[in-house]
Amino acid sequence: MDNFTYYNPVKIVFGRRSIAQLPRLVPAGAKILLTYGGGSIKRNGVYDQVVAALKKNPPAEFAGIEPNPRYETCMKAVERVRAEGFDFLLAIGGGSVLDGTKFIAAASVYKGKDPWDMMFNPARVPADALPIGCVMTLPATGSEMNGGAVITREATKDKLAVRSSHLFPRFSILDPETTFTLPPRQTANGVVDAFVHVMEQYLTYPADAPLQDRQAEAILLTLVEEGPKALAEPWNYVVRASLMWCATQALNGLIGCGVPQDWATHAIGHELTALYGIDHAQSLAIILPGMMQQQIDRKRNCSNTANASGASATATKTHGSTTPSSGRKSFSVPSESPLGCPTTTSPPAPSGSLPSDWKNDECRWASIRIWQKRMSRRFCLCGCD
Repeated sequence: MDNFTYYNPVKIVFGRRSIAQLPRLVPAGAKILLTYGGGSIKRNGVYDQVVAALKKNPPAEFAGIEPNPRYETCMKAVERVRAEGFDFLLAIGGGSVLDGTKFIAAASVYKGKDPWDMMFNPARVPADALPIGCVMTLPATGSEMNGGAVITREATKDKLAVRSSHLFPRFSILDPETTFTLPPRQTANGVVDAFVHVMEQYLTYPADAPLQDRQAEAILLTLVEEGPKALAEPWNYVVRASLMWCATQALNGLIGCGVPQDWATHAIGHELTALYGIDHAQSLAIILPGMMQQQIDRKRNCSNTANASGASATATKTHGSTTPSSGRKSFSVPSESPLGCPTTTSPPAPSGSLPSDWKNDECRWASIRIWQKRMSRRFCLCGCD
């Protein structure tokens, strides 16, 4: 296991009717700007719960933060924050709303010429970024318990990620009942996103970290078991609660402590989303199977090298499964996704011809082209070189 420092200051308030606790979580006398997306929170009752909880300190509002939040939209909010003097931001929605709000919090006090520069250099994120809170309604990204944000700049077709200790929410409210009315597509997207977050930290090579491995496997197995149930029983509180907590645990930094990480699937998926506007989770579902197939030999070699150098791993990870030893359970992913997400069991080789059925889907065809380009550059996935 590698050395690590773990820091996570986010207060999690989990469970039914937890939105009512907002008055004691938001700083007294704060001038609040409420941020949200397309308005679903007004249809599902979450907006009314927030407004009722904050009736003694009514917030102003900024709506319209898109899925895959855009720099251009966030900068409109920044102008309002600067002009009206808001000193607390409360995001209501999924990871996109929260990511956009994190950027707004930092950009509003950024002293440089262009806040976009923060996306290239996290050291430029201001230490005095505005405090933010979150009411999470779509479990997926884990943004509610980490300091990361992903923003798209439409003008340049860039989608970049930034991570900073100054971007952690002060608190995040997770009420599984807010997810009951999610459309099946969004539910499936959330499960896939959380699943791939875990895989990026798990499917690398042994690092003598059995606890982290077992934590990762627990999240993966729970997602596989509970994901289809959420589609069949959308009002099942127990299922929704499990998925919500899985998504948070998948990317709050805990399972990544002291272990090698990957993130190439996300790097390529971000380009697909920026260029073609497809859902983030769909881009991951397109890329991950091919990435695993392409890199299986390299990852095996890394595993063998690690074991030969004295890393006494408890399992050898290869191609989405673990070979059990010392009584460990094996983990496998179904070849057909029960969530209706695009999968492939035989992705094309980078230098070969593509199967004809991939040509029928423009997004998949585009993804393979980008994938080929990246693989031709020997895009390193596991840090071995």
